[in-house]
Amino acid sequence: MLAEPHFTRHAGTWNMLTAAVCVALLGCLQAQELQGHVSVILLGATGDLARKYLWQGLFQLYVEEAGKGHSFRFHGTALTNTKQGQEVIAKVLESLSCPRDTAPGRCAELKAQFQQLSEYRRLKTPEDYLALSKDIEAWVQHEGLQEAGRIFYFSVPPFAYADIARSINSSCRPGPGAWLRVVLEKPFGHDHRSAQQLATELGSFFQEEEMYRVDHYLGKQVVAQILPFRDQNRKALDGLWNRHHVERVEIIMKETVDAEGRTSFYEEYGVIGDVLQNHLTEILVLVAMELPLDISSSEAVLGHKLQAFRALRGLQSGSAVVGQYQAYRGQVRRELQKPDSFHSLTPTFAGILVHIDNLRWEGVPFILMSGKALDERVGYVRILFKGQAYCAQSEKRWVPAQSHCLPQQIIFYIGHGELGGPAVLVSRNLFRPSLPSASWKEVEGQPGLRLFGRPLSEYYAYSPVREQDAYSILISHIFHRRKDSFIAMENLLASWVFWTPLLDSLAHEVPRLYPGGAENGHLLDFEFSGSHVSFSQPPLEQLVPGPDSAPMPSDFQVLGAKYRDSPLISAWPEELIARLAGDIEAAAVRAVRRFGEFHLALSGGSSPVALFQQLAMGHYGFPWAHTHLWLVDERCVPLWDPESNFQGLQAHLLQHVRVPYYNIHPMPVHRRQRLCAEEDQGAQAYAEEISTLVTNSSFDLVLLGMGTDGHTASLFPQSPVGLDGEQLVVLTTSPSSPRRRMSLSLPVINRARQVAVLVMGRMKREIALLVSRVGREPRKWPISGVRPESGQLVWYMDYDAFLG
Repeated sequence: MLAEPHFTRHAGTWNMLTAAVCVALLGCLQAQELQGHVSVILLGATGDLARKYLWQGLFQLYVEEAGKGHSFRFHGTALTNTKQGQEVIAKVLESLSCPRDTAPGRCAELKAQFQQLSEYRRLKTPEDYLALSKDIEAWVQHEGLQEAGRIFYFSVPPFAYADIARSINSSCRPGPGAWLRVVLEKPFGHDHRSAQQLATELGSFFQEEEMYRVDHYLGKQVVAQILPFRDQNRKALDGLWNRHHVERVEIIMKETVDAEGRTSFYEEYGVIGDVLQNHLTEILVLVAMELPLDISSSEAVLGHKLQAFRALRGLQSGSAVVGQYQAYRGQVRRELQKPDSFHSLTPTFAGILVHIDNLRWEGVPFILMSGKALDERVGYVRILFKGQAYCAQSEKRWVPAQSHCLPQQIIFYIGHGELGGPAVLVSRNLFRPSLPSASWKEVEGQPGLRLFGRPLSEYYAYSPVREQDAYSILISHIFHRRKDSFIAMENLLASWVFWTPLLDSLAHEVPRLYPGGAENGHLLDFEFSGSHVSFSQPPLEQLVPGPDSAPMPSDFQVLGAKYRDSPLISAWPEELIARLAGDIEAAAVRAVRRFGEFHLALSGGSSPVALFQQLAMGHYGFPWAHTHLWLVDERCVPLWDPESNFQGLQAHLLQHVRVPYYNIHPMPVHRRQRLCAEEDQGAQAYAEEISTLVTNSSFDLVLLGMGTDGHTASLFPQSPVGLDGEQLVVLTTSPSSPRRRMSLSLPVINRARQVAVLVMGRMKREIALLVSRVGREPRKWPISGVRPESGQLVWYMDYDAFLG
């Protein structure tokens, strides 16, 4: 009774509240129906990529999102004049196709809507960008909409990026509250420096979160399934996905087409810049990276990718074989108007051997291969497991689904080839994989079809329920802000850090010529041993040697001579390193047999890297358990710094051999959280350690190098430090950064039983000639002061340094 008068008294208020709630609910419903307007601007809309893939991808986006809350308009832009551009776009829009499960009537309706929402305009000057922005704002206002954001898709050459970015940033950004997404197509530079420059330039206009760098391989369904597959099959893979069980990993992309029509691009990037540095490297990292607990976390995935990049062993020229199909030179001459005398060194084929220096993958070869004008079109990732079983019964009694003596492999089949489409295959004698049933279906074996030597019936095989184009998938991910499918800047730069040294070393390498297609035969087959890869057969032009055939490096023997009154060993780099490694091992065996231990002092820098790798991979009789490793010199940086000599020793030698940790003696450059401070007495501490452990402070063998200025260890010209006196270890100053160094002194070097000086490269020819003529003048040329008191000095010099 008390409530009724109260209700009656406030009936007006209640009605107003009800009305307000209804208005709010209606507003919410309207907001849900229309979340804002999205403008998609396709730059380079009349180009090849746009015509083949991007317009279809944009239409697919519209098909998926129509009626879900956003309105769209699609602005095709290019430098082409308006009339011609409109004609090109009209033909493209007419050729668009709907998903297979779309009814014909609905398809026609969607195509008509998309055509109505698409336009072409010429976009060239900043004023053109400003006019586009005003048109978008006017449209939004006229339709009573709110702008959600703008997508700019750069389907243009990278040299145009900066000007376009500047125009967008100054004249065509959306207003407050609306987002901007900028989509960039590869290539992102042609080496680390150019990639860094491009990243810096674009970073001055856009934030990192606004940029989506496309590698369309990440949109391919099988590639996108690698991490989810590893995640969903953790239990089965945890014990298998490592060096103890994986024999090798192959990451392959073969093409039958050649580079005709694209030679200007190919001359700048070649097959490595076109395919290996991006597509195949991204796949390599997806296979090799540690699996985050949550693979949906973009930050966690990026962090683990960068860890994988840091573990990649640096590539040398011996890590690659390169080829070029025979018609390529002629195509370049025609398309780029080069003279008949022009010879291109651009590889159109490359086989690369990659090693990953971590506990999971140590010693497992990763083979990356791609090329034009090959015998088939196919892409796949093949993880081949080691055979670790012996079957007592004969092979004819093996049961395919059960026998562990049959090959065990996991294959991510990217497309084309014998299967014709994407698939994931797992050997039946391995485990039954788990894949999401909503998007992947199991396929039956096709009679007579064999893959990698086995019938298809011996695999659990899965293919997508609905095949989708990579660009359609990526465009959808851009719209939904899924950045995990794109290349982060740190990822990009890490990739170029890995590949640039190889590109530099191959710059003057003559690629092997091959005829193309099935005629290639076994000409491009290659084999690997340790860290070195080489073609299995001699080149085509030398299968039948002619009377004027050029001499090969193997035609020369190792040359023995004298240099500065000491023995000289000279050879081609490969033979020289093999000889030096063999001599060091022989010295080690002698010392251990005589004294029970071997004290070896090693220099840093780039020259000894090949030697370290040779010792690690090719000298299994080396008495590492009785070897003490010392450093000749060290840069004053933390030991984990990439510039640290110890870090180079660790990466290329220590982690591959079994030296007791207490036999490893890094220089103490980093003490009390300071670097090479005099008061920390690091040099004195190292000298005391040498005096305590090395009899008479006489190393069994000291390995030195020679700089182009005649310095050795970290003893530099015009500096008296370390050239004489009683000090065993000194702090010195280098003319180049990092300037502060720690070094063995010349007196302790000259106490060694044997000193080996390794000199390699054409850049050393001038100093090698000069030093051969001078006497003992260590203040001018410290290397000239190396004269063991009672030991032996041997020079190891390659032909480039010795003969020029």
